[in-house]
Amino acid sequence: MKSSDSVMEFLAGIPMLQRLPISTLKRIADVVFPVRFGAGEYVVLKGEGAGGLCFIKEGEIILLRQSDTEKGLERHLKANDCFGSCSCTFSHSAIERQVEHQGALLSDQRVDVLALSELTCLVLPREHCKLLQSKSIWMFDGRDEASSLMERILHLVPIEVNLFRGITLPGAPRGRQIFGGQLIGQALAAASKTFGCLKFAHHVQAYFLRGGDYKVPTIFKVFQVHDGKDITTRRVEAIQEGKLAFLLVASFLKEADGLEHQEAVMPTVPSPDMLLSIEDVMEKSSLEYHLSSDENKKKRLDPFPIDIRVCNPDILTRLSRPPPRLSYWFKSREKLSDDPALHQCVVAYASDLIFIQVSTNPHQRGDYVIRTLSLNHTMWFHRTTRADEWILHVIDSPLAYDARGICTSQMFNTKGELVASLVQEGLLRRDNTINTDTSIRAKF
Repeated sequence: MKSSDSVMEFLAGIPMLQRLPISTLKRIADVVFPVRFGAGEYVVLKGEGAGGLCFIKEGEIILLRQSDTEKGLERHLKANDCFGSCSCTFSHSAIERQVEHQGALLSDQRVDVLALSELTCLVLPREHCKLLQSKSIWMFDGRDEASSLMERILHLVPIEVNLFRGITLPGAPRGRQIFGGQLIGQALAAASKTFGCLKFAHHVQAYFLRGGDYKVPTIFKVFQVHDGKDITTRRVEAIQEGKLAFLLVASFLKEADGLEHQEAVMPTVPSPDMLLSIEDVMEKSSLEYHLSSDENKKKRLDPFPIDIRVCNPDILTRLSRPPPRLSYWFKSREKLSDDPALHQCVVAYASDLIFIQVSTNPHQRGDYVIRTLSLNHTMWFHRTTRADEWILHVIDSPLAYDARGICTSQMFNTKGELVASLVQEGLLRRDNTINTDTSIRAKF
């Protein structure tokens, strides 16, 4: 393993650094430097600064406070803990609270630090501590209006270790219940917060167990199923009012060089710049639709976090019975943070916008509406990709039977590279009492 890879491997295991995007972690790896001390040597003497933030790679230290109120108070720190001081601009900041939680903040300079064994630390110079404030889904505190709507939708509040709380923002996409894609995206985000940033999701399996109430916060409980050198597995339970509503199992893998081939071919479709947005299609067709059942119907959809361009927009007009397939381009409307994990969460969120509804295409009639209910959702991520750049979602439904439909799909980037494969199964129900919305329009 290269020395740079070894440094990245170590830094990715530091809990407070796991909140950072991998691009920032690489910048930190470039500026840290090693320091070594023998057993019994003083690392820091009171009255001296640590010169930055020190991450313990090997060994153990003891902190001896000599203030009047803390006479002789001792504290032990070991590998993966940190100590030292950041820039003065970090006073009373969340960064300092994280340092104090995971180690010791030496801002008062009244502490002796003694090496109890052979000690190796990596030091982040004080002038570079600003890197710890890099914006990403992990650092967003819910109050930054400059962050993209997608990052605010996926934002989770940590309650305690492996426990997070998510909400449905006012105006966020939803139907009568929580949008399924939101549950997938938030659950994947919760899982991604519990290990280092060098691994990315390669397989996600989700089960929709009961309808979620968008007016009630959702608690995401993460179970650390497996932590291996190359593979990490997490199970996430989404709970509302004490009841399990949603279950997700995700596996994460380090990127590595290996065998490559691609037989899948991206179909020839119009470029997204040549297509109308789904909102323009709806307006042009003079079709009314709504965001939730208790809102008045609108002629125009409020700004939506995902830009969708359907390659065959006639499917949304219900003027024909199209075959059970559909292709559409999508991307985040706003620029997203440079965090591959965030982009995977956004792709997962968007993957449920139009999916199982495609299995109803050949069965559309004017005297009833087909209601759909997603049962399970499977994703395989093949390549990392940006969710704020165009992705083509190609959907096909090979079968509808026994009141169930199944859809398979592939996602391609603009280069024609296959970035994800998906499968979704759902219930299909005829509703003879309502004749105003198609199941696709009900998503919006």
